[in-house]
This record gives sequence, C-alpha cells and structure tokens, in this order.
Amino acid sequence: MTTTGLPAPPTGDTFELRFSSTARGARLARRLASHRVHTWGHRYGSEVNDTVSLIVGELAANAVTHGLVPGRDARLRLARLPRERLRVEVSDTRGERMPAVRAVLPSGDEVAGRGLVLVAALCQEWGVDERTGGPGKTIWAVVTTATA
Repeated sequence: MTTTGLPAPPTGDTFELRFSSTARGARLARRLASHRVHTWGHRYGSEVNDTVSLIVGELAANAVTHGLVPGRDARLRLARLPRERLRVEVSDTRGERMPAVRAVLPSGDEVAGRGLVLVAALCQEWGVDERTGGPGKTIWAVVTTATA
C-alpha cells in the first residue's frame, strides 16, 4: 500500500531502540540497525551495512546473554558522527559484569569468547562506559563509513 502526498518520516542522525533481552530481541536489533543504515545510504550488502550489522549482532547477543537482568530491556543506539563515522551503542542493565577482551581467539572447542575480538577487528575504536540514565553499561564501537 502506498500513500501519496505524505513526506517520508525524517531519519535524523540518531536511531534508538529498546529491545527485549532475548535472542529474538537481539535479532530484531540487528535487523533494524541494518535497515536504518540502509536508509542512511549504506545499502544492504555493502561493507558498511554488513559491518554494522555484525557488530550490532555481537553486542546485542552479549547483552542478552551476559547482561541479562530478568524484566529489563536492552538498548541499541546508532549515531552518525562527523568525518564519516557511525557509532554503535548497545546497553544492558548489568554494570557489575564488564566484558573481558582476549588477546587471542579461544581454542576451537570453546563456544564463547570470540564476539569482542570480532568487534575490535571490525571497528576503528570501541570501549565500555557506564550506562547513562540507568544502571548498567554501554558497549560502543565506531565504524568509518567512507567508501574507498
């Protein structure tokens, strides 16, 4: 169905989404992040869109796995920054459980521990801050959106 005569909703420079602390919520966050990046001009399947999708997927999965507090949602925030950069933030409500980053990938038998190594490899910088406006932490990553 199409509606004529109505302007498209503004996309702005930020996108925020609260998502349930479930695997389904994490998948939704990844898909909606990909859609927003697409509307910002980085088409589905592009390097920027794929990179942001992967980072959001890893951070959202960590939030619902390691940052889970029953009954509390997680939050995704995307922001376009100056100098062709995009900041990805995923917040959860477990401030006492900070991420541990390994210098080396875990052995093939281990099922966890690769996510933040992947995030670090895909972005230009990343870190962890206290969550603003509530308990918990925010893990963030900055991705360059300039095309070579």
